Amino acid sequence: MTRLEETAKGLKYDAAGLIPAVVVDAATKQVLMVAYMNEASLLDTVRTGKTHFWSRSRQKYWMKGESSGHTQEVKAIYTDCDKDTLVIEAVQHGAACHMGYFSCFFRKLNDDSQWDVIAEKLFDPDEVYKKK
Repeated sequence: MTRLEETAKGLKYDAAGLIPAVVVDAATKQVLMVAYMNEASLLDTVRTGKTHFWSRSRQKYWMKGESSGHTQEVKAIYTDCDKDTLVIEAVQHGAACHMGYFSCFFRKLNDDSQWDVIAEKLFDPDEVYKKK
């Protein structure tokens, strides 16, 4: 077993073998997205320098940008004191959000308890993902 594999095994994954990963912009620290990793996706993230995740909804392993081309270049990976959450600093190439926004966190709660869209779309998801 490699040192990297030992390190990955030392994290605290949930019952499904997943650990939350908060991806932030390496320069601004803006939260781009939150996804889940299993041991294999974490190892591939470290090995390739691009983020890989496990989709809970699709029950599928995936690399960020495999459909859109909007990849994340990993600059640093952190874990918290309990080793049950990751923070990944990355350079976002294109948009992080599958809805076309730079960040998945493009809505802000206003004083009327409504969600305001506070960002501009970078792309049309129907065009990028060729939805039918």
